[in-house]
Amino acid sequence: MTTEVLPSYLRDSWWRPTEPVDAAIVADASTGAPITRVSTTGIDTRAVLDHARTVGQRTLGALTFHQRAVLLKQMATALTERKEELYELSMAAGSTRRDSLSDVDGGIGVLFTYSSKGRRELPNGRVYLDGPVETLSKDGTFLGRHVYTRLTGVAVQINAFNFPMWGALEKFAPAFLAGVPSVVKPATPTAYIAEAWVRMLAEAELLPDGALQLISGPVPGLLEALRLGDLVGFTGSADTARRLRALVTPDVRFTSETDSINASVLGPDAAAGTPEFDAYVKQLMVELTTKAGQKCTAIRRAIVPAAAADAIVEALRALLAARTVLGDPRAEGVTMGPLVSRAQRDEVVRQVGVLQDAGGRLLLGDLAEPRVRRADGTTGTAPDGAFLAPLLIGFDDPTTAVAHDVEAFGPVASLLPYATVAEAADLITRGGGSLVTSVATSDPAVALELLTATAASNGRMLFLDRADARSSTGHGAPVPHLVHGGPGRAGGGEELGGMRAVLHHMQRTAVQGSPDMLTALTGVWHTGAEAASAGIHPFRKPLSGLRVGDRVDSPEREVALADIETFARFTGDTFYAHMDEDAAAANPFFPGRVAHGYLLVSWAAGLFVDPDPGPVLANYGLEDLRFVTPVSPGDRIRVTLTAKQITPRETDEYGEVRWDALIRNQRDETVATYDVLTLVAKTWETAEPVPA
Repeated sequence: MTTEVLPSYLRDSWWRPTEPVDAAIVADASTGAPITRVSTTGIDTRAVLDHARTVGQRTLGALTFHQRAVLLKQMATALTERKEELYELSMAAGSTRRDSLSDVDGGIGVLFTYSSKGRRELPNGRVYLDGPVETLSKDGTFLGRHVYTRLTGVAVQINAFNFPMWGALEKFAPAFLAGVPSVVKPATPTAYIAEAWVRMLAEAELLPDGALQLISGPVPGLLEALRLGDLVGFTGSADTARRLRALVTPDVRFTSETDSINASVLGPDAAAGTPEFDAYVKQLMVELTTKAGQKCTAIRRAIVPAAAADAIVEALRALLAARTVLGDPRAEGVTMGPLVSRAQRDEVVRQVGVLQDAGGRLLLGDLAEPRVRRADGTTGTAPDGAFLAPLLIGFDDPTTAVAHDVEAFGPVASLLPYATVAEAADLITRGGGSLVTSVATSDPAVALELLTATAASNGRMLFLDRADARSSTGHGAPVPHLVHGGPGRAGGGEELGGMRAVLHHMQRTAVQGSPDMLTALTGVWHTGAEAASAGIHPFRKPLSGLRVGDRVDSPEREVALADIETFARFTGDTFYAHMDEDAAAANPFFPGRVAHGYLLVSWAAGLFVDPDPGPVLANYGLEDLRFVTPVSPGDRIRVTLTAKQITPRETDEYGEVRWDALIRNQRDETVATYDVLTLVAKTWETAEPVPA
C-alpha cells in the first residue's frame, strides 16, 4: 500500500488532484500505519454530472434490460476471480474473512442476483409494464396502462464506511439495470476498497462509458448541482442525511438508509435449553462481533423476559469466550477485528459513556485497551489500533430514553427486560423506526402479536425458530430479494427488494392510446391491435422471423356429451357439473352438464398447434387462465392464438414467446382466456410453408 493520494475514476479515466491540499490520511485499523491519502482538490463535479447525463445515458440507453443484466453477471464473475485481493485489502479496515463474506461476497451476490432477476422478471427491452391493461372505451379502441421508463439523469450514491463493496453495489446494481449511470462516493476510511473493485471492473473493460464514476473524497457542489431526473441514495447517520437532503432541490429523489436502534426479542416461550434460546444467544454474539458491531442492522437492544436476563448474560459470556478471538485480521485464528479507525473507537466509547450516565451498567466487557492477537502472532495491547471488546449494557428500567435513542456504533448492545409481550412491543417501537427487528419464538401467537404491533416501525422482521435457525441468513443480513430500509429514524427509504429498487430509478407514467399505438410503444400485443394470420403457421417461425401480432385462427370443434364423459373417466374428474344433469342445473353458474375447463384448454392446444418438429421447442406453462362462459354438449369452440410478447435470451440460442390465447364458442362468446408460454429457437432451417 502507498500514501499516495487515492485516485478517482472520472469520465472513464483515473484522476488525481495535482495539489492535494489538506489530504486526509487513512490509517490501518489494527496498527495505525498510514495506508493512503484522500483528496479531491480541484475536482470538477459539474463535469462529472454532465458526463453521466450525456455519455452514460447514451451508452446505457442503447442496451436492453437483459443486456445490462448480462453485464452485471460478467462484473460479478470478474470480481469473484479477484476476491482474494479484496479480502486482503479489507483486512486493513479491520475485516476478518468472515466479515468479508458479508461485504465482498455479499456485494458480488447482489450483482449475481440482479442479473438473474433482471433476465427473469424484466422484458428484453427498455420499457417495463406495470399492471394490467385498462379498457377506457366500450368498443376497446381506447386503452390505458402504466409503464416505467428510466430516469434521464444520474444516480449519486453516498456510502458508509462499514460496507465499501456491498453497500455500494447494492445501490449500483439496480441503477445499472434500470439504465441510470452512477456516481459513487465512498466513505473516506474505506475508500481504498471501493477504488479497488472499481479498478477491477475498469480493467476487465466491463463498464460502458459514463456508466460508473467514483469520487474518492469530498464532493464540493455536487448535490447542489442535481436536478429533475437525478437521484441520491445515502447510507450513514440520520444527522448527515438531514444535512445532505437540505442541499438538493425537491425535484431530486433522495433515499436514505440511516442508523437505527434495532431490536431483537427473546419470546417468553424461549426458555434456556430450547433451540430458540440457543439461536438467540448465537445471533446476539454474531451481531456484536461481525464487523466489530459496525453494521446498520446490528442488534442494539436485546429485549428479553426479565426472568431470562441472567441466563442470557451467562450464555453470551460463555459463547464469546469460546468463539471470539480479538485481534488483527491478518493473524491466524482471529475472529473479530478492530473498529475501522481510532476516531471511530473514541466515538463509540463516548456514546457508551452516555449510556452509562443514564443508568446503564456494563454486564459484559469493559472500556480498557484489550489484549489482542497481533499480526505476528504475539498477544498484547495495540494502542495504535482501534480494538474494543464486545460490550453488553444492562438497564434496570427498560424505558430509559437513551437506550432507545443513542447508538454506540460498534460491538455494543443494551439488555432490556420485559414482563409481557405487549411491553416488549412497546420497547421495540420506542426506537422510533428500525431497519430490522428479530424475534426468537416458536409460539405463533407471540409472533403475530409482535408483528401486528410493531411491523409499522420496521423495514424487516425476522422470526427465528427451531425450523429456520440453521438456514436463516440472520438478523443483520439484508438480502437483495427483500427491501432494506425502514421508517422514521431508519431513514424512511427503501433499497433492494428485487425489482422495487430498479423501479425506484424509473418513472411510472400512465399511457393512453389505441391498441395499435400501445402495442408499438410497449412491444406487447394488445387486444384489438393489428394481427397477421396469413402465410405460414407462427409455430414454423423462429424468433428471427416471428413478429408480435402473428396469429393463427383455428377451425371449430364440437363438444359432444361423450367427449365430456370420456375426459371425466380418463382423468378421474367426475365433478357433478360434468356428470349429473340435475345437480349441474341446480348450480347457479351452469345451464346443465358442462365441459371441463381443462378439456377445452387441451382441445385448444390441439386446434392451434403445428405438430411437426420446428422452432417451437417447448411449452413451459400457462398464465392468467380464466374460464368465462360454460360450454354445453353441442357447443362448438375455436381458438385464436396471437404472438403477444417476444423475449430473446441474450445467452441462449432460444427465447421466450408469450401467446395470447382466446377460446370462443359458436355465438362468438368468450369461453376462456390465458397466456401460453413457449421456448422458441432464434433460428431454424426454412421448411416448406404450412398453411395457417
